Amino acid sequence: MTPEKARLGRTLKSWCQENLAYFITQDASNGPTEDSSGFIETTLRIARGFRNFANYRLRDLLSAGGQRPYRNQPVNHA
Repeated sequence: MTPEKARLGRTLKSWCQENLAYFITQDASNGPTEDSSGFIETTLRIARGFRNFANYRLRDLLSAGGQRPYRNQPVNHA
């Protein structure tokens, strides 16, 4: 057995519970939470210089609220 295959086997064995949890939870993920967190972090990076929390909060809500055209979902007319 090559060292690469042995390492792959150890990796799969160590991640066995996590891989099985994906199927047990019926494809549930924390993707939406990570997505919101990403928007907040991006806004925080963009909003440097805001000293007023209300202005920062407004900027954050606008950025996460779908006000940007590239974030709009296409309409399904099926």
